[in-house]
Parts: sequence; C-alpha cells; structure tokens
Amino acid sequence: MKPIYVDNAATTPLSSRVLEAMLPFFQETYGNPSSPYSLGRRAKGPLEEAREKIARCLGAENNEIFFTSGGTESDNWAIKSAARVMACQGKRHLITTAFEHPAVLRPMEELEREGFSVTYLPVHEDGIVRPEDLESALRPDTALVSIMYANNEVGTVQPIAQLGAICRSHKVWFHTDAVQAVGSVPIDVKSASIDLLSLSGHKLYGPKGVGVLYVRQGLRLPGLLEGGHQEMSRRAGTENVPGIVGLGAAMEEARESMETESQRIAALRDRLIDGVLAIPGARLNGHRERRLPGIANFSFAGVEGSSLVLMLDMQGVCAAAGPACSGGKAEASHVLLAMGRSHAEARGALRFSLGRQNTQEDVDAIIKILPEALQRLRQLRGNL
Repeated sequence: MKPIYVDNAATTPLSSRVLEAMLPFFQETYGNPSSPYSLGRRAKGPLEEAREKIARCLGAENNEIFFTSGGTESDNWAIKSAARVMACQGKRHLITTAFEHPAVLRPMEELEREGFSVTYLPVHEDGIVRPEDLESALRPDTALVSIMYANNEVGTVQPIAQLGAICRSHKVWFHTDAVQAVGSVPIDVKSASIDLLSLSGHKLYGPKGVGVLYVRQGLRLPGLLEGGHQEMSRRAGTENVPGIVGLGAAMEEARESMETESQRIAALRDRLIDGVLAIPGARLNGHRERRLPGIANFSFAGVEGSSLVLMLDMQGVCAAAGPACSGGKAEASHVLLAMGRSHAEARGALRFSLGRQNTQEDVDAIIKILPEALQRLRQLRGNL
C-alpha cells in the first residue's frame, strides 16, 4: 500500500517539472558559473534567470536575492550579521517570539551570550503575535525584529504587514523566516515592509540544500561566510547551480498554481479538522482560520505524540509529532508551551501537513485510522 504522506511541512517531494529543469546542470551544463569561458557562462545565465524568477515571486529586485544552502543558513546570516552591524551603532536589543524555529532561537541565544538583550514576544493561545505587543517591546536600542511569517508546527499566519510597518516606522530592521509560507501564500516584501526574508527550496517541491536570503536594497548586511566573491561578494562559495535552477522553477510553479491549489488543500485541511475534532479528547492547536492551507496540529489527551506517529506509521500514515529538526526526540513542543498548552498537551501533539499529492481519500482514511490508533495506545498505556 502506498503511504499517506502528510508531513509536507518537514519536506516535500520534488516536483517533476523541477527535476526536469535541474537535470541538464548535473552532467551537461556543469561549469562553474564564476568561470569566464563558455561552459561557465552557460551555467551563469540560468542561475541569473532563477534569481529573476524568485525576485518576481517575492516582489523584490534581482540584486536583493542571495542564494544560500537553505533556511537555517539564511536565518543565521540575517540575525547574526544584522545584530553585529547594528551593535556598532550602539543598538544591542533584539526582538523575536517564543515560538520561532530553532534556526532563529539558537542564534538569538548565541547573541545573548555575546551580551545582546533579547525580548521574546508572547504568541497567545491562538498562536498569533499581537502588533501592540511588538510596539510595546521596541526600545531606542532595538536593532532587529525577527518574527516568522507562518509557524511550522501549528501553521498560524502572522500579521506580517502590520508588524513590518511598525518596525519601518521605528527605523528597526525586520526579518521574517518565511520558510513555511513561501509557495503557500502570496508574499510581497515591499508592501509588507520586510527588510530580510529567509526561504528554503525543499518546502515548496524544490530540492534540498538550497535557499534564499532576501536583503532589501540599501541594507549594509555583511556576509556570514568568508571566501570568494560569489553572490555579489555577499555569500562566499561556489553556487549550487542545479539547486538554484530547481528553486527558481519550484517558485514559478508555486506562483502559477497557488490560488487554485491553496483552495483545494485548505478544503482538505478543514475536512480533516472537522473529522479529527469529532474524536473525544482531540483539540485543535492555533487559530482555526488564520493558518496555512495545509497545516493542522492537534493535541490528544492521554497519549504521547511520538508514540502516535509510530502507531500511524504502522498503518501507512506519515505524520509528525513535531518539527523534523527535533530528530524524533519525545520532548514537549516549545511552540505549544509558548501558546499556553500544558506539558501533557504539548507532548500529546500531532501535526498533519497536507500537500499537492494528497486527496480526499487520504483525509478520509486518516479520519478512520486515527481513532483506532488512539484507542490502541490508550489501552497499552492502561495495561502498563
């Protein structure tokens, strides 16, 4: 039986269109894009075409797009470099939220050890940051605000345009980790007053190992890596041409199909939510409407999410108890704890993230399988 894959927030399958676009750059057009001869120039052209496609999808300029190895590198580059630049101006205060991805939280913790002050905004029970909380937290020495566009565990979408406008009015740099949002919701960096934005290819049916940092023109953001003069002397290292071409193709494909596909997936999500909430002891985490089309996160009384994942896997369903970066550790979700859930609720959570390959039949199968898995786990726990 083919598995029912509902963990697209962890990674997505590579699109056939993307694979086709990438293939020539492994064995035919394999030149280094920094080389001056014709083979290198033949690789440089498609790289710049991909940059243009990505810029168009974000409402950005070509020279504001910098290629990286993925979302983690982009987040680290944005946060560490921005903080250290602004520290030279006497600004050593940073603002983020308590439910960010570890790729944001860990750099913030590192900067705290260096003497920076970090304010962690609350996200409230519905998983939404309040603009007034950001306004109250800003200080004269605030250097950077980093708030994710959409949460990777519960799927809630933040009021990014309002948050960006507040930062712009106070002349504070604003970064958003948009790894989960890009490809699922329309994004315009200019209208949302975004200064820095991170994204990753493998979350939108593109390849792993490639991402982007958008840097608003005029920001003096030094590179994170030292080396050569690639990426306009801002990101050293030979560019991953197949990956970059694939990312450009993936973003273009997502832009073309976003409206219809988001509506289809959101309908499946709502069907899943209705079915799961009919199960005794199930609770939806995060705002019911203000969420990404494909993500639904639930807490189940009396079970461990990690055990439920294994039980569902035995029935051919691939879901998640938390982000893939947790390495499968059975820990209480910091996201749910930040939203005010108890440790038991945070440990008993399960995330379903639907994607292009999912159907109504998949959702109906999950709704049928899940109660049986929950009952079995509760029986096992009762017998211990």
